[in-house]
Amino acid sequence: MKNNKLVKRLLLVFIALAAIACVIVPIPYYIEEPGETINLKELITVNDKKDENKGSFSLTSVGIRRATVLMALKAKVEPFHEIISVNELTGGASDDEYMQIQKFNMETSQNFAIEQALKLANKPYKMEYKGVYVLGVEKKSNFAGKISVGDTVTKADGKTFTSSEDFMKYVKSQKVGQKMKVTYIHDGKTKEATEKLIKLPTDKKPGIGISLTDHTEIDSQDKVKIDAGDIGGPSAGLMFTLEIYEQLVDKDLRHGEKIAGTGTIGSDGEVGRIGGIDKKVASAAADNNKVFFAPDDEITKEMKEAQPGIKSNYQEAKAAAKKLKTDMEIVPVRTVKDALDYLEKMK
Repeated sequence: MKNNKLVKRLLLVFIALAAIACVIVPIPYYIEEPGETINLKELITVNDKKDENKGSFSLTSVGIRRATVLMALKAKVEPFHEIISVNELTGGASDDEYMQIQKFNMETSQNFAIEQALKLANKPYKMEYKGVYVLGVEKKSNFAGKISVGDTVTKADGKTFTSSEDFMKYVKSQKVGQKMKVTYIHDGKTKEATEKLIKLPTDKKPGIGISLTDHTEIDSQDKVKIDAGDIGGPSAGLMFTLEIYEQLVDKDLRHGEKIAGTGTIGSDGEVGRIGGIDKKVASAAADNNKVFFAPDDEITKEMKEAQPGIKSNYQEAKAAAKKLKTDMEIVPVRTVKDALDYLEKMK
């Protein structure tokens, strides 16, 4: 009898511990869910002035939380919640590398948004080249452990360059095994590393062993300040552009309405595809927005073959709005001009 009671007590303790673990112990998955809808009046000033017009342009976000067993089970039944693996979230990058890439994507999004708004407002500006931004470092690179994702390479062998293309051209003109001194900025400090070049697996040419892109900043007489805080990624580009443009031209584009949306912005003004748009529609609808701008991206034959059943962001947004039974209008846009044309007709 005593043994039976002991077994029962141990079983109850085990069940209690298992239940607690399901609630508090994280598992290697994340939950994507509707995030915040943020009024851009709170984030953006132009020439030290805030947007005083009625209505709002708002960015929308996807909330991401580390999952527990209980949260994962709830996400299975809750609408607009999705379970994703660590690799799906970060693409195999470390947490720090992922955060650095998200930070760079946000900075690039801001630069392109400012550029597009200045172009549309016929304001002069220059694009200032800051160096080569490091997006990844190969494990076989001799610079691994020195140069990191998020660093900006400014010189090679003491030479400066005007684009990442010129930088790569110089590096590839050297020899495999040759030592190269690389000057770079890490956490705001200038550093140097000298290592041997490796043979790149892609074109068999000499290289440092990093994936890179141009790191640029806008130089303009108009002072545009975007305080995005901890928000990362490129998906606010379109809405940044609209808010900045409204302030630059000092014109009421919204006609007093609450307008949200999403989409990357390119240097040509094209609005690009983003992830998690259904969750962003849910966030915007909960915030009582009247209009939601969604990228009307082209789905190519190759994309369909790789992912059967894939839909454009606009189609996904329409489906989410129907599921929500919201009156919020979903507006397809391919360029920032499409959004401005819609706002012009909204009078």
